Amino acid sequence: MRTLLNVIWLIFSGLWMALGYAIAGAICCVLVVTIPFGLACFRIARYALWPFGYRVTDRHDAGVASGVGNVIWLIVAGIWITLGHIAAGVAFCVTVIGIPFGIAHFKMIPVSLMPLGREIVPV
Repeated sequence: MRTLLNVIWLIFSGLWMALGYAIAGAICCVLVVTIPFGLACFRIARYALWPFGYRVTDRHDAGVASGVGNVIWLIVAGIWITLGHIAAGVAFCVTVIGIPFGIAHFKMIPVSLMPLGREIVPV
């Protein structure tokens, strides 16, 4: 069932989201200072391609730098990306068939809001 959901997700939402995150990651990797944000974008892009069967967890070894980076990310991009996931999640939840995909968008909110100090692991 996860594979079927992932394939449908890839067609309707995942490919475009992953492409957007990958482009943002490439832009962030141009400057040395923003490389951690670029790596986080690439991690989210991989999660956006195949979200069913994975979950986001906190890394316990993340330090103060992750917290400061998350605040910067929140101000610059996190709020806007999260609002996009909320809008897409609500739009998918309008139909009964789209509810699992709306829930997948809602699952992406924590990692898109504050990506540093988090990791994506199999369920």
